[in-house]
Amino acid sequence: MRLSGKIAFFVLLLVAFAAAQMPAKNAASSPAEDISGMYNFLKTGEFVQITVETSGVSGYISRQGDLESDHGIFLDQFFTGASIEGHNVAFVTKQVHGVWFEFKGRFDRGKAKDKSEDGYYVLRGTLTEFTVDSSKQTTSRSRNVEFSLLGQPEDDAPAKLKSSDASRSPARL
Repeated sequence: MRLSGKIAFFVLLLVAFAAAQMPAKNAASSPAEDISGMYNFLKTGEFVQITVETSGVSGYISRQGDLESDHGIFLDQFFTGASIEGHNVAFVTKQVHGVWFEFKGRFDRGKAKDKSEDGYYVLRGTLTEFTVDSSKQTTSRSRNVEFSLLGQPEDDAPAKLKSSDASRSPARL
C-alpha cells in the first residue's frame, strides 16, 4: 500500500469506529427503573398495564365503556406507541369505539416500601381523551392525573393461608 492508501484506510477505520460509538436513533432508550406493572386508571377496576422490555415499551388500558352500546363492558385499548426516557413516560392507545387516550408525564417513587404494596411507583402527568362523534368531529379533554402502581405479590413468596384454612388440621394418611 502506498502512503495515501494507508491514510485513506486509517480515516475509513476512524469513521467506522466513530459511527459505531454513536447511539442509534431508533434504539429503545432505557428507563431509569423498571416500572413494569399494573397501575390504577380513572375508575375503580380500570387499569393501565405497562411492560418494559429491552425491545421497548408495550401495554394497554382496560377501562369500562361509556357509550350506551358498551356501558359497563371492559374495553382493552392497546398502546400504538409508548416510550420511557429516564423518568419521562408517554403513550398513545388505539382507538376503540371512537375513543383513544394520550398520556405524557413522568414516574416517581411513591410512599410504598416495596412493590408488594400499592403506590411503589406513581405516574403523574396529563391524560388527554380524544372522542370522535357520529359526525366524525374529534374533541379532546385533558386533565392532570396520578396513577399508582398496584401491589404485586412476589413470585417466590409462599402462599398465605386463609384464616379458614389455618383452623383446619392437615389430612393424615
